[in-house]
Amino acid sequence: TTTPYVSTAAAHAPSAPCMSMGDTKLPEDAVTATCIAPINMAVIKYWGKRDTKLVLPINSSLSGTLDAGAMRSRTKIIASRSFKGYNMSLNGKVVSVEGNKRLMAVIKALQAMASPLEKAGKVIVKPEEWSQFGLRIISDNNFPTAAGLASSASGLACFTRCLAAVYQIPDTKLTELTAVARQGSGSACRSLHGGFVQWKMGSKTDGSDSYAEQIVDENHWPEMRVLVCVVSKGEKKTGSTLGMQQSVETSPLLKYRIEHVVPKRMDAMRKAVRDKDFGAFAELTMADSNQFHAVCLDTMPPLFYMNDTSRDIIEVINEFNAKEVKAAYTYDAGPNAAIYIQQQHMEDCLKTLVKNFCPEGFDPKDFVYDPMGLSSFSMGKSAKSVAGASGFDYTKLPDSGVKMIIVTKVGSGAVVTEKSS
Repeated sequence: TTTPYVSTAAAHAPSAPCMSMGDTKLPEDAVTATCIAPINMAVIKYWGKRDTKLVLPINSSLSGTLDAGAMRSRTKIIASRSFKGYNMSLNGKVVSVEGNKRLMAVIKALQAMASPLEKAGKVIVKPEEWSQFGLRIISDNNFPTAAGLASSASGLACFTRCLAAVYQIPDTKLTELTAVARQGSGSACRSLHGGFVQWKMGSKTDGSDSYAEQIVDENHWPEMRVLVCVVSKGEKKTGSTLGMQQSVETSPLLKYRIEHVVPKRMDAMRKAVRDKDFGAFAELTMADSNQFHAVCLDTMPPLFYMNDTSRDIIEVINEFNAKEVKAAYTYDAGPNAAIYIQQQHMEDCLKTLVKNFCPEGFDPKDFVYDPMGLSSFSMGKSAKSVAGASGFDYTKLPDSGVKMIIVTKVGSGAVVTEKSS
């Protein structure tokens, strides 16, 4: 469960203008990198920190990384000695970097890990010199930011992976990079890996043993699909950072959960994933989602992340599972549902969801967003390429109920798509 990595206030903070993603007029000493990163959807939830500064969790968690072909963050970073300070734009809005403690924590941690830039056997930039380079950061999401769709996970994973490429940090340091991304947004550490990923809570006070590691890669369970029911495209009233702190301080159920429930569920979930045992996987996933939201209700004041539509989706899935458990719902800190399901049952489940939630007057093929062609709905108007920054036009979605269904699958983690110096 995640929080937006840039606040609404920060998004409007004054700063120098940023370059655009396609700007070609670069300083001679410019070092650039571009990265894309996916969201991840937890099946064993992270909720609560033992150290808010280092973002150290009170329990381990486990998630599936969703393919960037449907939802992704994209970041381009340009570094140059001629740039003054750090400037950033997110979805076209100027963002304050120096005023964001989490972004600065990631930058400083990566500068400490930096390697030299070499050309023709000659060192052009020494590791300690990277701090002299200003940064121009251009980032966008092709899905709603801060709406409970894990935009901070993909955004901070993307930022960390991209800046690491600029600073010449080798791919062999990926485990260390997950610990850095964690300081920006806890769940971001899991989006650096593909497939199914666990974030180990660790026990050390410096956080050195709290990092993400892959359990299985994206090819291990190729039949796994995910249907994301977008119920809200707006920012949630209580962000995850504040919400989880309230739970830590006031919820007796949370204390019981982290001591007696999560450790056993992590063991059982790892086994279910490795064995591709969907029945066990589904039961664990839905039980953990239910308990997470029970913790939210056990918090004072109570946290209401789900709404009536969220509960309606649960009823539909329960009916779909009446004779056999074929689908597993899960909800992060928001009303949007993620439904894990195997390919052989996906079409039936998708048609059931469309029948129950597609608004009157909407063409079902426009209600379903399937850019990767995983279903029979892939020929609708919404099934266009998301290679551009805008992605789907969310302004045309219904005002209530389920606004759209996104069809995706388990995929790879953050990847550098371009790098030059």
